[in-house]
Order: sequence, then structure tokens, then C-alpha cells
Amino acid sequence: MTTMTTQTSTTDTPQVSKADAPRGLIALPPSTARATATAGGVLTAISAFTAWTWTAAFPGNLTVYGYPGGLQWLVLVGGALTALFGLASYGVKGLRWLTPAGGDAAIKLAAYGTYLTTWYTLTAISVQLGGLVNLEPGGYVAAVASLVGLVGARALPYERPALEPADADDNAWQRSQHLFKNRWTTFKASIASGTPTPAPKLPSYAEILIITGILALGLFVFTYGITTEYDELFVGFMITAGFGFGALAKAGLINRASALTARHRNVTMAGAFAAAAAFPLTQSDDQYATIGVNILIFATVALGLNIVVGLAGLLDLGYVAFLGVGAYAAAMVSGSPSSPFGVHLPFWAAILVGAGASMVFGVLIGAPTLRLRGDYLAIVTLGFGEIFRITVLNLDGTSGPDITNGSNGISSIPNLNMFGFDFGAVHSFGGFEIGRFANYFYLMLLVTLVVVVVFRRSAESRIGRAWIAIREDETAAEAMGVNGFRVKLVAFALGAALAGLAGAVQAHVTYTVTPEQYQFAHVVPPNSAFLLAAVVLGGMGTISGPLVGGALLFLIPAKLQFLSDYQLFAFGLALVLLMRFRPEGLIPNRRRQLEFHENEEAPATLTKAGA
Repeated sequence: MTTMTTQTSTTDTPQVSKADAPRGLIALPPSTARATATAGGVLTAISAFTAWTWTAAFPGNLTVYGYPGGLQWLVLVGGALTALFGLASYGVKGLRWLTPAGGDAAIKLAAYGTYLTTWYTLTAISVQLGGLVNLEPGGYVAAVASLVGLVGARALPYERPALEPADADDNAWQRSQHLFKNRWTTFKASIASGTPTPAPKLPSYAEILIITGILALGLFVFTYGITTEYDELFVGFMITAGFGFGALAKAGLINRASALTARHRNVTMAGAFAAAAAFPLTQSDDQYATIGVNILIFATVALGLNIVVGLAGLLDLGYVAFLGVGAYAAAMVSGSPSSPFGVHLPFWAAILVGAGASMVFGVLIGAPTLRLRGDYLAIVTLGFGEIFRITVLNLDGTSGPDITNGSNGISSIPNLNMFGFDFGAVHSFGGFEIGRFANYFYLMLLVTLVVVVVFRRSAESRIGRAWIAIREDETAAEAMGVNGFRVKLVAFALGAALAGLAGAVQAHVTYTVTPEQYQFAHVVPPNSAFLLAAVVLGGMGTISGPLVGGALLFLIPAKLQFLSDYQLFAFGLALVLLMRFRPEGLIPNRRRQLEFHENEEAPATLTKAGA
């Protein structure tokens, strides 16, 4: 074991060297630890080509030598990532670009994910088939190899430099000097660990090709996750995808990808929607397109809520009621026999009625309540959500006027027919068959595009800056001339209108709207609790954050039906872990990231609100 030495600094900035970094929990020299983790990753990847069990009774057929099956593919990906990051940390030519921010943290997360996926698979085999006797030698090799990789990863030194804490009494000049010192400390630490610094300059066409590859990879990962055929495979996918994303972020690849997309924002947006439009073409039936269209509805409503919560800082706990207002309003004028009005408007008029009704309710609710702040406003919005649900439940002709048909809701909503195109029929285009839910998927994708454009333009406008000012400090913003009440009312009304757009589409997708669909907390999303969690999980104040958060929070309950009795428990536990380890969300706004990690290295630039 080597002797630890400490450098003394001759300047005001603390010196940070690789030798000064604290060792991991297992005492091994760094070079030996990296070699151990790399070897474990390679062996684990190789073990995926062996048989792990003798019978095909376990899903995925893990009995074949020379070809991975089912969960073995995920173990192969995890082992390969661990090995690649390990080789990159050694400076292997052609691989240094994999770790622009350092490789040790990336190796750790990749090794953790590989170990957990491997041992989860072997445990599932033993439990489902009745004991360890059902494991083949390849399973034991995989267990040992992943454990070796984990041991090497745990022995790696921590790379985080020791930064000076800020002094609350410092003036602006002293704070800027303190920030500069911390950045210089982190820069020297990256040089000491051999980390490559700036990204190479590439021509625009090369950057666009890289963005295209990233979007294609995202489409593949999303399609793989949504089409997993059994619960064990989806759980393994979530483990591998979660730790894999974390490893890529620690390696610095996510930041580099974000920098590329920030330079080509319009190209990225167009490419993202093109990738999403390709999803139904990868499906042979409507089984998974159904999940896809509901994910779009949920994620789009979460993005609308992001205007209220993420930009304006208004805690709205009854937002799902605006989705319900839009759905009910559109359903009543779309020709349903359950509607008391007997009106059948074209869809473009029905969707405007849904959005307009939600906006009106947003103004009516916001006007008397938006002078409240914080917890008081949250309680009022929570009450509005419950008032809406109880009101439509009582408008059944018995407890009140016969308008909403009570608990039976508005049913038998007809399929859309726009310009002769029947959304309920199967259509063929270029050899691809597009079914009912795929048709609505494309319609909802168009609505999502409208919401994204509205959010982006609003966030970058004068009123968007006023929202952010209100969110940060309402008293200071009003002292600078911002009309806080009017600005908040605009945010409330706009967010409600966007929810109404999505509600109008949802009414036609589900055929029926009922009061039970619009509760504060319910096992099946969307509901107010899950919508707010989607914004927080994805990242408040961003475009992609709520979309990703909404997709995850809808997909996970839809795929893990066997956990329905424990879903709210798992949901609460996940929120606790998120607030502990990543309070800024999965795809954070850089300004908010600074707020949550003010004692760590500050990002070099602050992106716009819609980044």
C-alpha cells in the first residue's frame, strides 16, 4: 500500500492532487483499482454469452451459449460501459473522448449498475425456478465477475476537490473571487487527474450528425423500454438505464451533448420530434402505441404545469382539474350521446372550446387567489381540484342539474374525422400500417409541439423573465416595477389553457371522461401529485425535463402492474431519494443547479430557461 503525501499550497487556493484524494472504501492503489474494475467489466460482458440457467422457463431463454438473451443483453451493456470507461481512464488512444470530466466516478456508477443487474437476474432465476440449483456455471461466473468489477470501483479514490465554503458576509467582489478560486481548484484537480479539458472544435455538419446519433440512441432506448415483454426485463432495464445515464453524466458526455444541442436548438427540436414520429413505425400493433400516446398526454400536461411551477414559482396542487375541464368541455361538444347539448363540432373547434374553458376557469380561480403565496396558495389550488371533481360528480340530474352524467361521465365519444381522415381506422402509408392509437399519437405529438413552442417563446420573452423574477423573489420583483398579480395570472391562465388542449385529445383517446380520472392522488396517472412530481423529477424550468419526468412516471406504473398495491409507497420513497441525491432534477436548469450546489463548482455559463 502506497504512502499518502500531502501537498502544501503557497497560494490562497488549496492544492488538490490525485494523491490527496481520499481513497475508496477498499484500500487498493488507484491503478490497481482501475485495472480490477476494467477486468471485472470485461469478464461480465463475456459471461453474458454463456448459459445462466438450464431451462427456458425463465423469460428470455438464458440457456444459449454464444448468444445473449433477455436480461443478459443489459448485463452485456453494463459490463461494456465499465470496461470502456476503465480503458479510457488509462488513456487508451481513441477512448479519451469518453471521459471529458474524468473516468473514476463513471466507472463506479457503471460497475454498480452492472453488479445490481447481474445479481438481480440471478436472484430472480433462483426465486422463480426454486433455488440456486437452477443456475448454470455461466451464472456463477457472471456473479463473480460483476463482484470483481464492483470491488475495483469501490477502491477508486474520490475525485471531488475540497472547495472553500462561501462566507455569507462577503460582498459581491469577494463572492466573485471566491467563485473564481473554486473554479481554479476544480480545474487544477482535473489537470492532476489527467482529464481532457475542452471539447474539440467540429464543423457544424459533424455536430448535427452527432446530435442525430444521440436522438437515434434515445429512440432506441425508449422503444426498448416501452416494449419490454415481462416485468423482470423492465426492472433490469430501469437499473441499467438509470446507472448508465448517471455514468455518462459523471463522465461529462451529457454536458457535451447538452452543449451541442444548445448550439443547434432548432435542429435538435426538429430532430427530437422526427425521432418521436418514428416510434409508431417501429410497432406492429397498437399495444405499445397506446402507452406512447398516454405518455405524450401526461408529459405535455406536465410541461404546461412547468410554466406555473417551474417558471412562475406557483405551487399548484390542483392542476389536473384544468385537464378535466378541457376534457369535459371537448367531450360535450364532440357528438357524444351522453352530452346534454347534442352538439357535434369539428375537432379544431372542440379543442379550442376545451382550451378556452380551461383558460376561463384558470382566470376565475386565479383572480381571487393569486394574491396568496406559498403554502396558502397550494391549499387553495388543492381545494379547487377537489371542488371540480365533486362538482362534476354531483351534476348527475339527482344531486344537481344533469350536465356531466355524474359518476358515469361522458361516454361514447366518437373518433375524430378531420378532412376525411378517420382517426379510428387503420391506415397504410409506405408499407407501414398505422392503427387508431398511432393516429392519436401523431395528433398528440402535434399538440406537444405547440406546447413546446409556447413554453419556449414564453420563457425567453419579457413576461418569462418576469415569471422568473417573481419565482426568485416576488417582493424584490415588485419593487423593480413588475406587476406580480398580473404576471402570475397570465402564467395561471396559460398553463390552464395548455392543459385544456391535452384534455381535449385525451377525451377522444379514452372514449370516456369520468370524475375519478382527475383526483389529487390516484394509483393511475395523470393526477396532480404525479404531475407535480414529473416537473420536479425532470427538472423545473426546462423543456426536456418535464417531458422525461412525465414519461418515466407514466411508463413505470404502466409496466410494473404487479406493484400496484405498493405504488404510492414506492412513489414516496423515490421522491425522498430524489430530493436527497439530485434535488435539481434529472435534466436541471443550470441556474437552479447553482442554487442547490452553491458550495460546489459553478457551471461556466447559465443556459436560458428553455434549455
